[in-house]
Amino acid sequence: MCGACCQNIYVRHNNKIIKTEEEFNDIKNKDDYIFYKYVNVVGSDDFGLIFSCSKFDKEKKLCTVHKKRPPICRNYPSEEIFTFGACLQENCGYRFEPIESFSEIFNKVSKKPVKNFSEFIED
Repeated sequence: MCGACCQNIYVRHNNKIIKTEEEFNDIKNKDDYIFYKYVNVVGSDDFGLIFSCSKFDKEKKLCTVHKKRPPICRNYPSEEIFTFGACLQENCGYRFEPIESFSEIFNKVSKKPVKNFSEFIED
């Protein structure tokens, strides 16, 4: 509940980070998705535009539309954010905990017999 995920964020559209203000304005004008109307461009870098949500009250550290917030906010954080290199803020209250450790998964996989292995061996 710090609001870091509401500020200095990248926004994706059709699985691509929005790169230019022209692109963002086209998307915002064509798409009725309310989230695009909530965010403002605050900068840019090599990855794309950087946005902040206009509905976040920085003084109170609260969302002013919390009960009506869009699905992207309701579903945060999603594991999907890691597929394009994002990470949670250092002091974020959210955490991802693996269901099984890597070593547990590796042990299960390595104990499974390989089927039809002889088909791949050349004489």
